Amino acid sequence: MTIQPVRLFGDPILRARAAEVTGFDRELRQLVTDLTETMHDDGGVGMAAPQIGVGLRVFVYDTGDAAGHLVNPTWTVLDDQEQVGPEGCLSIPGLRYDTRRALRVRASGVDMTGAPVEFDAEGLLARCVQHESDHLDGVLFIDKLESADRKDAMRSIRESDWFAAGITVRPSRSVVERGR
Repeated sequence: MTIQPVRLFGDPILRARAAEVTGFDRELRQLVTDLTETMHDDGGVGMAAPQIGVGLRVFVYDTGDAAGHLVNPTWTVLDDQEQVGPEGCLSIPGLRYDTRRALRVRASGVDMTGAPVEFDAEGLLARCVQHESDHLDGVLFIDKLESADRKDAMRSIRESDWFAAGITVRPSRSVVERGR
């Protein structure tokens, strides 16, 4: 298995801009596999490379309706419609807050072989593209919250057992379950 530990809020890699991918090799294919397996193990719908400690511009997604990955992604808003809905993050366990995002976006980039990829996304997939792309720029979903919700989220993070203990890397769910 290639399930990796997940970096948690407080790890500096989550606040750094990830580097462009320039090598399309076996290591990149392994990174996409690791991200996908870790995301599925943790029950997420998306995961960006910095969340497993790799500072490269790569993310994976699986919303149930669409699955794949993007390397060196960009996105543009397709219209002025927005969505507000619950959002969480595997790097900030236990928190979910209504977050404002564009309803429809056009995502583009390349796949792990360097072939161009472009698709239009709406709803959950659009939210996922924006959320994971933010990770690649060192932005977390709590940064997008209204002031009162952001303060509440920060208080919850400070009061969490993992943050209070200074834990910035969490073993995967399956590793924890095997240890029981």
